[in-house]
Amino acid sequence: MSVIAVYSMKGGVGKSCTAVNLAWNSAVGSSRRTLVWDLDPQGAASFILKGGQAEKDRARAMVAGNVKPSKLIKHTDLENLDLLAADVSLRGLDRLFFQISKKRHLGKLLKEMSKDYDRIILDCPPGLAETSEQILRNADVVIVPVIPSPLSERALTDVQMFLNGKGKKHAPLLPIYTMVDRRRSIHKQGLIRKPKWPVIPMSSAVEQMTKLQKPVGSFAPRSPAAQAYTKIWRGIEKRLAKK
Repeated sequence: MSVIAVYSMKGGVGKSCTAVNLAWNSAVGSSRRTLVWDLDPQGAASFILKGGQAEKDRARAMVAGNVKPSKLIKHTDLENLDLLAADVSLRGLDRLFFQISKKRHLGKLLKEMSKDYDRIILDCPPGLAETSEQILRNADVVIVPVIPSPLSERALTDVQMFLNGKGKKHAPLLPIYTMVDRRRSIHKQGLIRKPKWPVIPMSSAVEQMTKLQKPVGSFAPRSPAAQAYTKIWRGIEKRLAKK
């Protein structure tokens, strides 16, 4: 089992859409038994995957150890893809991790679920706090969506500096440009600065995801965005295979 976290210190960068589309490629394209664990209290990934209304506080209770993950994991409409949905109780997740004082707690939960899955995709909450640290410590790969603008790129630099300052081992950060509009000069400048970063173009297909509640690959497989997500997923699989 490998853990792929989709994380950003900033919100609004296409994080949840990226998590869902990578999970679709894992489950459908690679035929991997895949779980999306939505840790973001906004629950965007849960909504897209039709997670429905979770019982109040169940997500936090599961993390605390009061509810077994198997009680909350649901099958989605897609073969090989399951969902551990978010709810608003996850807003207190940082406080919970601080209270229980267990640096390896998230890792133990992931290990408990590992017997049933080949890939676990984490849709992480934005910010940089205890939850983020636990995720970065336990993931095998961290995908960081970045809009090609100085502020968004600065947020990535802040995370890298924070991790380097900690001096502890963490998963490799793999930035990708999202919501790219090549007509905009600021975006074109970003692509010039980081020509090797993968690019997810601005796309009406991605915008349709929340309306249709489906990953892009399931309704627009030939769109540039769907093809870009597939290419990124293949790169992730190659990296995991080497590991």
